[in-house]
Amino acid sequence: MARIYPFRAWRYNPSTVRLEDVVTQPYDKISPAMQQAYYQRSPFNLVRIILGLPELFDAEKGENVYTRAAHDFQAWREQGVLIQETEPCVFAYAQRFKVPGTEIEKERRGFIALGKLQDYADQVVFRHEQTLSKPKSDRLNLLKAIRAHFGQIFMLYSDPAGSIEKILYEGHGAADAEVTDEYGVVHRLWRVNNPAAIRLLVTAMSDKKLIIADGHHRYETALKYSKEHQGGSHGKSASSTQQLPQPEFPEDAAMMTFVNMDSDELVILPTHRVVHGLNGFFATAFFKAAEAYFTVQPLPPFDAPSFMDELTRETGTAFVAVTCSGAFLMRAKPDAMAAALAGLPERQRQLDLTQLHSVVFEHLMGLDAEKVREQTNLRYLRDAQEAVEQVRSGTADIAFLTKPVTMEQLKEVAFAGEVMPQKSTDFFPKLLSGLAIYALD
Repeated sequence: MARIYPFRAWRYNPSTVRLEDVVTQPYDKISPAMQQAYYQRSPFNLVRIILGLPELFDAEKGENVYTRAAHDFQAWREQGVLIQETEPCVFAYAQRFKVPGTEIEKERRGFIALGKLQDYADQVVFRHEQTLSKPKSDRLNLLKAIRAHFGQIFMLYSDPAGSIEKILYEGHGAADAEVTDEYGVVHRLWRVNNPAAIRLLVTAMSDKKLIIADGHHRYETALKYSKEHQGGSHGKSASSTQQLPQPEFPEDAAMMTFVNMDSDELVILPTHRVVHGLNGFFATAFFKAAEAYFTVQPLPPFDAPSFMDELTRETGTAFVAVTCSGAFLMRAKPDAMAAALAGLPERQRQLDLTQLHSVVFEHLMGLDAEKVREQTNLRYLRDAQEAVEQVRSGTADIAFLTKPVTMEQLKEVAFAGEVMPQKSTDFFPKLLSGLAIYALD
């Protein structure tokens, strides 16, 4: 069963800072330019904790990004920059946005609460992607230093009738907090501290199975940290005079945002692959070898949006490969692909990204699972134009523009206990970090 809990969140003090100056995108979506901009925006911007600049610290004095993050978090609490809720609550969290590349407006609704950390083997929480080792090591070091969660793990649950949203959103007034991010997304937060409503929510969620939409690395990091503290803790769980549910120990839960996977407001964007640093890569030789598995069709020298338009018209497995010698539409040959992926379940064989990773990267390019996991020769980009420009500028050998994974594909793979390749999904918009903070101490 899925277990959720209200909590006494730490939040930025609106009388001290402006919310738009201090919240950030998730750590793994912060580019170097964004990192610099966040630093300049406010001395209390959350980037200083979740993604500090190493060059600002004195290693000879034992300082590093993790010790500095812990120092700042403690100082901000002592100075009143961050203040704690007086009673346990959850937060209704709505995001109003335009779908990138369109004029379509949507509003995705969910709620922020604590969620119990459970092994995948318990079949309550399901993953859908492979994870990378470097981010988990970094996040674990940070969690150990600061003992707090600043961003939410993005969880999906199924509720076709939308009954959970009704508990949270019917009759609410003006938002307790509102901020517009750098992508034009309007984020609004409402505090829900009514014990009766919280109990209804806890009960309604108790039979749900959860899929991690975003935050696989943070989930696995938090789960590992929880196991290290099982049976003992540095702190105590928040108590409530109204006997609301709470974690067995603080590390047993992490902060999560829960969204209905049956909602029409969910948007998944593609994540494109850029391959670089290959020894002796020749486009002509690559495409000749690829013809054993794909039909390869040259495309006119369009820009990235035109390439993506071409791709969306394809109903079967296909991607656009961009090289310095031109762009090519690659369509999978079903029989050849079925033979090459015979060891995989049918639902996996049908995935564009499985075919790209297993056949193209591993078989044709010699990029084994370890190189992909460590991102030795691979970069992941949301922006198709940026992927194309990296090839044209000579900083990449080849870029693969891909179609997005569908929600149905995601559900089938996740609930079957299987995983897609790394960075298979890009849910838009992202959940802002710093709207609420769960401190373990």
